[in-house]
Amino acid sequence: MGHKTAFRPADILIPKNADMTRWACVACDQYTSDRDYWEKASEFVGDAPSALRLILPEVYLNDKDVGERIENTHKKMEEYLSRDMFTEYRDSFIYVRRTDSVGKVREGIVGMIDLEEYDYSKGSTTPVRATEATVPERIPPRLKIRNGAPLELPHIMILIDDPEKTVIEPLAEKSLETVYDFDLYGKGGHIEGRLVDKQSADRVEDALCALGEKESFEKRTGLPGYPVLLYAMGDGNHSLATAKAYYEQKKAEGTLKENDPARYALCEIVNLHSPALEFEAIHRIVTGMEPDKLFNDYFADPMGLGSADKVSPDMRITLADAEGEKEYGITTPTSNLAVGCVQPAIDEAVKDGAEVDYIHGREVVTELAKKGGTGIILPDMPKSALFPAVMMRGSLPRKTFSMGHADDKRYYVEARRIT
Repeated sequence: MGHKTAFRPADILIPKNADMTRWACVACDQYTSDRDYWEKASEFVGDAPSALRLILPEVYLNDKDVGERIENTHKKMEEYLSRDMFTEYRDSFIYVRRTDSVGKVREGIVGMIDLEEYDYSKGSTTPVRATEATVPERIPPRLKIRNGAPLELPHIMILIDDPEKTVIEPLAEKSLETVYDFDLYGKGGHIEGRLVDKQSADRVEDALCALGEKESFEKRTGLPGYPVLLYAMGDGNHSLATAKAYYEQKKAEGTLKENDPARYALCEIVNLHSPALEFEAIHRIVTGMEPDKLFNDYFADPMGLGSADKVSPDMRITLADAEGEKEYGITTPTSNLAVGCVQPAIDEAVKDGAEVDYIHGREVVTELAKKGGTGIILPDMPKSALFPAVMMRGSLPRKTFSMGHADDKRYYVEARRIT
């Protein structure tokens, strides 16, 4: 199709004449233990057109009425399309400037990724790869949402390793047409989107192409002989995996049309080296099992939990329960990452009846632990470790890192037709 890399311009839909603060909503996989957040967001939106009506917050994923909720999202998509609510920017990139809750600016480009060049399986060598283990069981419920949906609204953020800032950052100097500029709901901060002109779009694709040249890639990573990893998943891992599954399903059914929109997924690329991008550990809370049993039967021996001062900071974990917190060192690590040591132990406990939830923010974990269960607070992973770790290990344990707090996650703004 004449494009040089897996990331390319898309036909992007932006609502016209909408109250954009009510339109945009935070990624569906946030606040998974906080129904109150989503109920308040729904009250705020009221009857106004909103992306909130086109997505299914994952807090409701196991509810009895989930089928009805999915059906309602599809109906709303059809309704918004029939009401001609969108302006379509054909074959376009949108340059995004997101000012987060503390005033840092994260730049990105919205376009689409070619799913033919993406494989989420561990050990994949495609240019687009998952950075963490993809859980196959998490795809079917999301596939139900995508099946029969005329639109996609992504919270997918894909990282590029561009230390010289050649791809995204030069757009800040350009005089580009503003397509949206508004405050986000809650503590989301502010967002601005500008339409990238054809000349600038060509330069973006050329810069991405140069970034993916084998020689410069090997020099950048210091890992010769490995297949080029140009696009590494940042956020929305299971959303992109679902888009891939939907595409492969259509392929298997023989229902793909020429230039089928299902071959692509709308996403935003972000530079790993953006100063606004901070990697934070995703913590765990284990319920349905007494803290002492979890510690003694699953944690103590395999990891050799002992004094924290005997190990480096990246091998220290804090366990929290109703009695308080205690820091431990992993003295017999089975992985070069603390999360890689902890996750297998949690998986074993889950097989024996425990439940686990993945939590953003240390304070949230300690508060939940006070109400029952065991909080596992993990150390942060340095950004520089991401690309080499994925190349050498295949992928990281699931829910290894998060890019910022819940409020700083991607909000749904843009949409694209997928049928």
